[in-house]
Amino acid sequence: MNASNRHLTISDVCKDLGISRSTFYDWRAKRKGPPARKLPNGEIRIERRDYESWLESLYEEAA
Repeated sequence: MNASNRHLTISDVCKDLGISRSTFYDWRAKRKGPPARKLPNGEIRIERRDYESWLESLYEEAA
């Protein structure tokens, strides 16, 4: 798997969830969003496996 398939951008996550960037940042500030890494250039990336695990955890909490 190459890096572009392994890491998601904020835009990728927002598009997948149907949310705005401001909602993503609100969740991030409240530590309710998926785990993310801040790169040295200031950009944020979410590892696909972390994102998928985070989504699974939401299903478990709602059950």
